[in-house]
Amino acid sequence: MPNQNPSQPDRYEAQPVPAGTPGQDAGPWTAGSGMNGTISAAGQPVAVARSGYLTMAFVWMFCALLVSAVVAGLTLASPGAMQFVTQWYFALFIAELGLVIALSAAINRMSATVAVGMLFAYAALNGAVLSALALVYTTGSVTSAFVGAAAIFGAAAIYGAVTRRDLTSFGGILFAGLIGILVMSLANIFVGGSTMSFVIGILGVLVFTGLTAWDVQMIRNGRWAWIASSENASVLAALRLYLDFVNMFLMMLRITGSRG
Repeated sequence: MPNQNPSQPDRYEAQPVPAGTPGQDAGPWTAGSGMNGTISAAGQPVAVARSGYLTMAFVWMFCALLVSAVVAGLTLASPGAMQFVTQWYFALFIAELGLVIALSAAINRMSATVAVGMLFAYAALNGAVLSALALVYTTGSVTSAFVGAAAIFGAAAIYGAVTRRDLTSFGGILFAGLIGILVMSLANIFVGGSTMSFVIGILGVLVFTGLTAWDVQMIRNGRWAWIASSENASVLAALRLYLDFVNMFLMMLRITGSRG
């Protein structure tokens, strides 16, 4: 596991591999991992840059969003596909949860290719499910919510990437807020009411703004070194960022959305 260099928070020290260990793998943060980690001939750790790790997480995230957008467009263009989505909406939602759980739980037991494939499969499935929003909200509402979510997400991501303030302590608060939003959303299904939906939207935007900054800082600081390979870590990080953005978009719809 890498040790953070206190004088340079964006750089990490690779731990030396014990000499004479047969078949010892240098690991995702050291030489040969694709992350430019090195160990000197004397066995001393050498600081390695980790900027590429955060960059790849955003690349995979944007690719996943593109897959979702394409699938949503294709679903909207096909009456048969839309009928299938509306008929099997709940089953598709359960399948989405299953993919997220499987990818997160088995990330250390799969190749990078399989991990990327599962990320794109989830993005495609989510795109089909999100296409149903066009049946509820106007096109203008969906567009304005997307633009607003993109602006807030971008600002939060930049803050998380550049701030020197340690956001670790906010993790518990944000998680509690996430649980609160989930409980309120379930209650709103039975109680209903535009006021509660609006309140959920406001709280949701605040929570997912914080989660975006928190996740970006965790990725930047290499806090996911428990994952067996840097490539898989970047895919799982992309999934987290993707979920932050999509949920922020859904919360913005609760605030600004006009039903068609």
